[in-house]
Amino acid sequence: MASAGRPGSPRGTGLRAQCTAGTEQEASATGPDLPHPGPEEDFDADGGPSPNSGMTTRELQDYWRNEKRCWKPVKLLFEIASARIEERKVSKFVMYQIVVIQTGSFDSNKAILHRRYSDFERLQKNLLKTFGEEIEDVAFPKKRLMGNFTQEMISERKLAFKEYLSLLYAIRCVRRSREFIDFLTWPELKEAFGCLRAGQYTKALDILVHVIPLQEKLTAHCPAMMVPALCAMLVCHRELEQPVEAFAAGERALEHLRALEGHRYYVPLLDAMIGLAYMLGKDCVSLQERLEESQLRKPTPQGITLKELTVREYLC
Repeated sequence: MASAGRPGSPRGTGLRAQCTAGTEQEASATGPDLPHPGPEEDFDADGGPSPNSGMTTRELQDYWRNEKRCWKPVKLLFEIASARIEERKVSKFVMYQIVVIQTGSFDSNKAILHRRYSDFERLQKNLLKTFGEEIEDVAFPKKRLMGNFTQEMISERKLAFKEYLSLLYAIRCVRRSREFIDFLTWPELKEAFGCLRAGQYTKALDILVHVIPLQEKLTAHCPAMMVPALCAMLVCHRELEQPVEAFAAGERALEHLRALEGHRYYVPLLDAMIGLAYMLGKDCVSLQERLEESQLRKPTPQGITLKELTVREYLC
């Protein structure tokens, strides 16, 4: 699980500030999308009935009843598909399989991940530090001294964790928090970057291909959070002599860095993309111009490569 100030993670690089300053790209999953069913003078600036509204009590009740029906549904659906008991030399625990799918349309990139009770417990503790008031009504299944491995208890926990994740996701500040996003993506990303450092590029790609779609769904409010993973994908494809796929990953990363020229990945990424463009016979003039313009605005130390930057991620 991630924690504040983890070395080698994007957490300490000002990314949170960049996300806060960026344009909101995700509609609230819990707030109403208010219409104007009556005269404009009966509604305040937020779209709801004003204190001076001429609507009757019955009309106001009908209005808010309709508004509740118009609330936008949760965009991601969490299921605890299965659970299994695992025994190690010194421990025994239940591993829960979480399936995350996007609602409202067919999702060909559903995410499947595995977490144990202690992972959920760590998430709860981390969230309480920052969002204690926001999650005070969200029930968390407590650990028991006995009976944790009975089928009855496991079935009960499966339902409880499904409800727990759904309720957390419904709270806007929580679903956008680093703690929640890391719970769903950190272990896989850490493994992928570890494979990259070990030169196991194919294995790293296999993991990234599955975790990046989930990361993308979770970080629509701050696309720059995806840049390290996309750059790792570029590096892996390049090392496997797959320049077309590497260039495509780089284009996605650059798109996420639009208007973020001061980002630590921007210059190394452009430099890597220029090399790939030259290799593929693509026009690299525009990339070169962007690199030169960036260096004129804010000179950065030369020499660090994209690969050197990516291998430093998720070290802890």
